[in-house]
Order: sequence, then structure tokens, then C-alpha cells
Amino acid sequence: MTTKPLEELSRQLQKIDFCMLSTSSDAGPFSTRPMSNNGDVEYDGDSYFFSFEETRKVSDIVRDARVGLTFTAPPSLLGKPGIFVAVDGTASLIRDKSEFEAHWVKDLDRWFPEGIDTPGIVLIKVSASEIQYWDGEDNGRIPLPERR
Repeated sequence: MTTKPLEELSRQLQKIDFCMLSTSSDAGPFSTRPMSNNGDVEYDGDSYFFSFEETRKVSDIVRDARVGLTFTAPPSLLGKPGIFVAVDGTASLIRDKSEFEAHWVKDLDRWFPEGIDTPGIVLIKVSASEIQYWDGEDNGRIPLPERR
């Protein structure tokens, strides 16, 4: 097992828009749903996702902030294996419009028609504590220091 630098993993994650977000749920052990990172992939261990406040994922995060993310990229056209990335982290909820602006992209208007002024909007920030990856040629674990 080797350890890939976070910067190299970041370059690979830039090509993956969707991931699966898993939360601890009161309806069962886990609740998992697809989420888009909206191209916000200058990856330093933090991932950002917009949501509506009144959703199960938000109530799950309020109850237990520990979450998991899984990213998958298919093999390349030249046959190079794809990559699988699992992120363990802690979620926090951001309601600050200046933070919304920092992570907003025009494509979000499809789901949030009033932009950052859409009633009930919240930004979910997932701060990674550990990242595991498998890319067919290599696999490893990247522990991250606790951040706030």
C-alpha cells in the first residue's frame, strides 16, 4: 500500500462530478444519496454540496455529523483503470450567503431558481479525516489532520 499525495488525488477528482453521500440515519444504519460537487474540486480535503434545509440528509447531519463520500471514475478509453475514492469525514452546515457565493456555479440555478437567495438553501461542507483510494495500479490511505 502506498500513499498518493493529496495534490495528485485532487487532479483525479477534478474529473468526477457526482459522488455518493452517506449519513447515519434514524431510519436505518445509513442513508445514501447522489450529490454533485458542482466542479468545486480544488481538493484540499473539503467537499461542498448545496441542499435544501428541510431534507433527511440535513437532519441526519444535525444528529450525527460523521459522513462518508464515495467517488468513482470509469476506466479511460485507453484501458487505464478507473479510480475509486472513499472519504470519511465530518459534515457542517453553512448558512452564510458569502460562502454560498464562493461555491456557487450557474448550473445550480436548475435546482435553486433564486440562486443564493433561494429560501431554505444550505451548504454542506464535508471535511475529510481520512481518504482511501484504489485505482487498479495503486491503493492507499491518506490521513488528514483535524481541521476546523
